[in-house]
Amino acid sequence: MALLTLNTAPLTHSKTSTQYPLLLGAIILLTLLGGCSKTEDAPLPGAAGGAMPAMPVTVIDVQPEKVPTLIEAVGQTEGSKDVEVRPRVSGVLMQQRYKEGDYVNAGAVLFTIDRAPFQIALNQAQAALAQDKASLERSEREAARLKPLVAEKAISSRELDDANTALQAALASQKINESRLRDAELNLSYTHVTAPIAGITGRAQLSLGSLVTAGAQSSLLTTINTSNPIWVRFAFSERETAQLRHSNKPEIHLILDDGSRYAPSGVINFSASTVNNRTGMVEMRAEFANTDHRLLPGQFVRVQVNVGHRDGYLIPHAAVAQTEQGSVLFTVTPDNTVAPRPVVTAGWSEQNWVVTEGLAPGDRVIIDNLMKMRPGAPVAPHAPGETPAGPKQ
Repeated sequence: MALLTLNTAPLTHSKTSTQYPLLLGAIILLTLLGGCSKTEDAPLPGAAGGAMPAMPVTVIDVQPEKVPTLIEAVGQTEGSKDVEVRPRVSGVLMQQRYKEGDYVNAGAVLFTIDRAPFQIALNQAQAALAQDKASLERSEREAARLKPLVAEKAISSRELDDANTALQAALASQKINESRLRDAELNLSYTHVTAPIAGITGRAQLSLGSLVTAGAQSSLLTTINTSNPIWVRFAFSERETAQLRHSNKPEIHLILDDGSRYAPSGVINFSASTVNNRTGMVEMRAEFANTDHRLLPGQFVRVQVNVGHRDGYLIPHAAVAQTEQGSVLFTVTPDNTVAPRPVVTAGWSEQNWVVTEGLAPGDRVIIDNLMKMRPGAPVAPHAPGETPAGPKQ
């Protein structure tokens, strides 16, 4: 059985004076993938003199470029306005005049409460006010009649004073009943439960025929949510918050569960002034346009914030092997053999890893057939889109 040996000398980068030892996990993985079998040393078909044929692999020549510095967090959407609809008067629920989940305008009638008791109260208030108006007119006539009689000394001043007092009492009584009439009118109008804001309606919480009580906790009828614009709540660590504050107009985007980027960018409209002592995070909120209502309240999304740019290499996700000790790439040496390369990554940029250390300009990175790679194995590299060259006969 052939033994697989690797050069485990540390890689030194003058830029950071950091040594990268060849990852133990990568060595074990590559050794297992290479495999050892009783027929390992047997010549392979198509190989001259029993030598291993070069495996076709797709390679890319990497060059450093300015890549965005991204910080990410998991966020949850919520409506920019979320209102509970409750009755303002007590009574029996008679009608539901909206379809659950529909968009409604502010002022649209959602429910009606039995109007009969409130119509009766309104009629009583109107009658009381009419009675007061009649009393006021009588008092005014009486005061007007007595006033010249006092000048003629036909009656005492006390009688006129009593008439004026009765006039003021009638006027006050009229004002009281005018207020009661207004109150009765309002209560009658409240039997039409209307939408306080425009938005998407929720599920009706009570069935028709239920007795609702104004001010009771159990009197919730439905909810209305405004999801355009929509808000997203998330949190960053202290270090990430410092990066965010030092950036100039950071770009904020959402990554949906299918991996797509939500087109409209957002703006931060709230940042907590303190660090949460339980989580060590700073809570934030961003606002996004949602004209097509693609985002729904309660949805989980990834919040991605661009806080600047830095030098790095963009490497396709599939080309980076993850081990317990870190990330590994497979490169092609000048003599077309495989050379593992431990690298340092710094997050994603769309469909690529951002590699900040471990690569040099012009390195050729293998992006396919990774499961078949063995250190030192011969390969036949070709650029993406080119047809692999066949084995030489």
